[in-house]
Amino acid sequence: MTGLWGIRRQGSLWQDEAVTYDMAHRELPELWATLGHADAVHGLYYLLMHGLFRLWEGGLVALRLPSVLAMAAATAGVAALGRRLAGPRAGLAAGVVFALLPAVQRYAQEGRSYALVTALVVAQTWVLLRACTARHRRRAWWAGYAVLVASAGLLHEFALLALVAHGVALLAARPGRAAVVAWAVAGGCAAATVTPLVLLSLRQSGQVAWIEVSMGGDVTGFLLTTGIGLACVALRRRALPAHPRTGLDTTALPLLTLPPALLLLASAVKPLYVDRYVLYAQAGLALLAGAALDALWRSGRARTLLALSTAVAVGAALGPVGTHLRGPQSRTDDVTAISHALRETVAPGDGVLFLPGSRRVWTLGHEPASYGALDLALAESRQRSHTLYGTELPPSLIPDRLLLVSRVVVVREPARERHETGAREETKEATLRDHFTRCARTAVGTARIEVYRRGDHC
Repeated sequence: MTGLWGIRRQGSLWQDEAVTYDMAHRELPELWATLGHADAVHGLYYLLMHGLFRLWEGGLVALRLPSVLAMAAATAGVAALGRRLAGPRAGLAAGVVFALLPAVQRYAQEGRSYALVTALVVAQTWVLLRACTARHRRRAWWAGYAVLVASAGLLHEFALLALVAHGVALLAARPGRAAVVAWAVAGGCAAATVTPLVLLSLRQSGQVAWIEVSMGGDVTGFLLTTGIGLACVALRRRALPAHPRTGLDTTALPLLTLPPALLLLASAVKPLYVDRYVLYAQAGLALLAGAALDALWRSGRARTLLALSTAVAVGAALGPVGTHLRGPQSRTDDVTAISHALRETVAPGDGVLFLPGSRRVWTLGHEPASYGALDLALAESRQRSHTLYGTELPPSLIPDRLLLVSRVVVVREPARERHETGAREETKEATLRDHFTRCARTAVGTARIEVYRRGDHC
């Protein structure tokens, strides 16, 4: 199983994984109180991980193993979908393609909810097909579909976008009025279940203020992926023009395109698009690619070239790409490396200042106080304040706190500073500028660790 290969990533830890680890280790009352203030969208996932760590304190392996297992289940589900819609060989190819996709390899080894959501969306797609064709126990299948949709939505609310893809696929299949009504009822019940979470997360929308949607990256990436999917459809139809049409195209194309397209459209009002939020769309790409490979093989044209090209692609996915994804350099904000660099820089009695305050996430579990430094702007710890990163002093008190020390180590992330502005952050900068001199600067991924001394010289 490729997900287990390099699962520890040489001890590196991405910042969101650090939040998962921290939240999962909070006591249930404290965790529940925190979710009322922040990160409610991931609340169910944190609760599941809390239960896992209670049973097994397995460190990084325990943190990532649920994602590995979920993506393995998703791979099996994609293969089952491909088999049902286009035959055994297409199913096998789709499963292999899915497992080797770089995004799938990445999030199969990440302590976040995206792999679990992907597995649930793949499962609900299979159950939807089963519900539409079942001759017996149709209500049970539709009930199962509703439960899967609600479960995925509770793990991450953007999983509900898969409902739109399923609706389009259903209409394209022309199953009859009863199936459409059953889908609408099941989807409506699931959406109603998730609505309280959506309303709560809307009040916490400041957490995603950092998101920027770029034409050169996000939109181009979406167009490229969509183009590959359409090319797979064209290749399949050209290779086997006389082959009877199946429901694979009408199932996979909406799943590939509609969830990310809808999130991109919503981002015109408020930037929300991040590719991992709709990771499950990769299942649609794998289904289309698997069916295209099967059709090319069955056509009997250039089988040797096809086999060689496939071998090269697999080698690249498991070689340079796979090796990179399983190394610490694949995450630009490795909490372990940043925390280590900070401890190496700080001396006992120094002050530490985070710009912006949310960058305190890089020291979860290794707070400055643990090595004799003073967290200058901290008013209340994350546990006592029931927040992700703790609360900070009001702007008026920050200058006096900074002037208590002669040496300040600043931990900053320029990209975040652009979005998380305010009087507090401006006061930090003004005090440093007026009373301190920067003497050293080190880059660790996206982090910048700077050393300031009070006065006009180092």
